[in-house]
Amino acid sequence: MRKGIVWFTVLTGIFSLTTCTKDVYVPNTCFKEDILPIFVSNCTMSGCHNSIDKKEGYDLSNYDGIMKGVKVGKPNSSEIFHSISGNDPEMPEKPYSKLSKQDVTKIKSWIQMGAKNSSNCTDCDTTNYTYSGRINPIIQTWCKGCHSATSPGGGINLSSYAGVVSSIPNNQLLGSIKHISTFSAMPKGTTQLSQCDIDAVEKWINAGFPNN
Repeated sequence: MRKGIVWFTVLTGIFSLTTCTKDVYVPNTCFKEDILPIFVSNCTMSGCHNSIDKKEGYDLSNYDGIMKGVKVGKPNSSEIFHSISGNDPEMPEKPYSKLSKQDVTKIKSWIQMGAKNSSNCTDCDTTNYTYSGRINPIIQTWCKGCHSATSPGGGINLSSYAGVVSSIPNNQLLGSIKHISTFSAMPKGTTQLSQCDIDAVEKWINAGFPNN
């Protein structure tokens, strides 16, 4: 009987360790490329947590602002993570969509691994600038929150290929992501896209913006 109790205890410990950590570790999670876009796209809309409105005292458009709600290594004790996780998360508020499970897991992993202000964690791919493989992921990562079908900021809906193409004339898309002074800088209120991403968008436009 005693031996059975010991084995039960060991198995329970292993099971607990597995269930607690299986959704935590996301390798190569990078703040600039993986974490910042989640906050910028989903939390910094007008009236929310941007550099102007700072709702509830939070500006989530930059690393320092995000870190005000983070306890390094302790996601479950971090106010920001608490507000976006669980079965009925507080944020983002309606009408905006809640974060995907994948995005919540990325943030949890990043906090767990030290919440570092890391960037340029992957090599720049200068050959791939297809719409499906390169351009749309950039748009969905950085722009979907402010320019979705339900919340088209400035009347611009970037949730579809047609919507993205409609923003190309007069250099509107390229001028915005390059932060050219005569255009509204995008993403709004935060750092510029990486030069690698900007180059990919420019190559795609110069190639005739194919839907490939």
